[in-house]
Amino acid sequence: MEKAKVKVADPCANLDESGKAKCTTMVIQGGEYKTFLTRKFETKKPFMLPNPKEIKSFLPGTILEIKVKTGAKVKTGETLLVFEAMKMHNMLKAPFDGTIKAIHVKVSDKIPNGALLVEFA
Repeated sequence: MEKAKVKVADPCANLDESGKAKCTTMVIQGGEYKTFLTRKFETKKPFMLPNPKEIKSFLPGTILEIKVKTGAKVKTGETLLVFEAMKMHNMLKAPFDGTIKAIHVKVSDKIPNGALLVEFA
């Protein structure tokens, strides 16, 4: 019996209905890897660097206290506001020296994760 010669097709050469490649090739430390692209990858929002002048909530919670006013000059580490999240009081501190441009919350506000709290000038 004679052995058949089989040529394995490159999966990255195949295109989907829209003409896009179904996979991509990566080279990591000299090794070549092929990975298939999923719908989750295609619909993923592109990464955007956060604006360093905007302070956003990192947890949902309730604003308990606001310690600064618009226009105030603050120093690194100074407490800007206090909010309760997961039954804990969290102090939001200034990440750098600066001037407060706007405060986007008031005491008793319920804030979702990612809400804009304080803006620096």
